[in-house]
Amino acid sequence: MSTTGGFWPGEAPRAVEEQDVQEPEAAVAEPVGWPQPREEEPEADNGAEPVAAAEAEAEAEPTREAEDEPPPVEPAGHLPGELDIPDGVAALEGSPSGADRTVGIVVSRFNGEISNRLLESALDALGAAGVSEERITVMPVPGAFELPIGAMALARTRRYSCVIGLGCVIRGETAHFDFVASEAASGLQLAGLETGVPVAFGVLTVDTAEQAEARSDKGADAARAALEMADLFSQVRQQAKSG
Repeated sequence: MSTTGGFWPGEAPRAVEEQDVQEPEAAVAEPVGWPQPREEEPEADNGAEPVAAAEAEAEAEPTREAEDEPPPVEPAGHLPGELDIPDGVAALEGSPSGADRTVGIVVSRFNGEISNRLLESALDALGAAGVSEERITVMPVPGAFELPIGAMALARTRRYSCVIGLGCVIRGETAHFDFVASEAASGLQLAGLETGVPVAFGVLTVDTAEQAEARSDKGADAARAALEMADLFSQVRQQAKSG
């Protein structure tokens, strides 16, 4: 049986004139045993892309998009490494030791669940460093904004080797977060500068409650930093006395 017009099986055949075909119309409409094209034979150029090429392009497209995407950015943190002080240079290095240290802790009641965790981790670190419970004083204040004045009050008594400020400020929909976080940080620093007593910053300033929960053990870092600075200040005073 001859073909006119050229079409692959599955395409709608073009109309065939009666005088061109000697076979019945039914045979033309429903060809039986029509030969299937072999895989190596090219498909007819009917204006559409070959199926294999289209599938290959569809598979390659995500790859090209992935290549165009920038590599993922690692979260900000800190770089590893120790401070290297050249030999022959005098150095004073503090140690986070709690021997004979008295510690004052001012802690915010606001966001109390996180503050409780910060306080717990700070107390654990102080205990591990050798600070007995009798030498620790905890002073709660309403919120993070009141932490600086609370720290100032403790530091001015001169009863404490160091003071630790603990609290949590979570960003909201207004500028309240910016003011409170900024004043808490600068105020705690000012308390240390004006009194000469080390004041550690253990206030979480985060965007979400989930971030706060993930960092609720940072009270321990603040405790160790306070003890290290207390030891360092002690060495500076001793060195000054010895001339």
